[in-house]
Amino acid sequence: MLSILIPVFNYDVLPLVKEVAKQCNAIGIHFEVLCQDDDSNSHENTLNAEINLLPNCSFFKNETNLGRGKNINSLAQKSIYNWLLILDCDTFPAQNNFIKKYIDVISDSESNILFGGIIYENNEPPKEQFLRWFYGNKRETFSLLTSNLVIKKDIFVRFPFDESITRYGYEDLCFFSVLKANHFKILRIVNPTFHLNLETSKVFLNKTKIALENLVFLYDSDKILKKESKIITSFESLRRLKLTQFSAFLFVKNQIRIERNLLSQKPSLFLFDLYKLGYFCSLKKTN
Repeated sequence: MLSILIPVFNYDVLPLVKEVAKQCNAIGIHFEVLCQDDDSNSHENTLNAEINLLPNCSFFKNETNLGRGKNINSLAQKSIYNWLLILDCDTFPAQNNFIKKYIDVISDSESNILFGGIIYENNEPPKEQFLRWFYGNKRETFSLLTSNLVIKKDIFVRFPFDESITRYGYEDLCFFSVLKANHFKILRIVNPTFHLNLETSKVFLNKTKIALENLVFLYDSDKILKKESKIITSFESLRRLKLTQFSAFLFVKNQIRIERNLLSQKPSLFLFDLYKLGYFCSLKKTN
């Protein structure tokens, strides 16, 4: 019936595994939970090894780092059931009928791909983690992500994650672009998971820049539907107006000032959007 795939990196995933296994057992379905650490060499894996003691649950460790997409592909190859539920390791079901909601929908509809959404805790985190929490609440709760996704296994096998993407960022956009290009519809339902692991604003800002470098690779390789990325559509508008170099110049001139705002407790998402677009333009200028 259901194979639950959880890619892991330096995280204690045991509580999540126990919760989803408990929910599967409560409704009496055939299931398995497969977790795989992507060569993090983390001390958390001592706890994660206890997953192997739970019925229908397994924990594996990669000997080399594959990247998130390839790691999920590897888990899918190990899976035995016809439906896959992909969960990020730092998520947790918001409701105790999380699994049942998905099973009810796939039993009563013809939908083959379902996205349940992601939410954040209401309580504000410490200042050093504020940007990640604020951005997540305002933007990611409306985004299409693979951190909480149910998909028919035969579709995933035909259209897995692009394994040329080994760095952080935008692998979800590429994955969904391929599905949409092949005329698959993704059904959004209200069945969220909490995103629990808030990195510091400095780490998040650095990961954002790495992700944008990855987006340049995807853009140059024609691996995504360009209309799916606001950054790319904005960049192409600037390019038609011959303003990309000027935008890159403004980014370099104002980078430190904008970062000061983004690292504060009152970050502007408008400035964050300009920051990302400006950095993308600066990368394309030297690309």
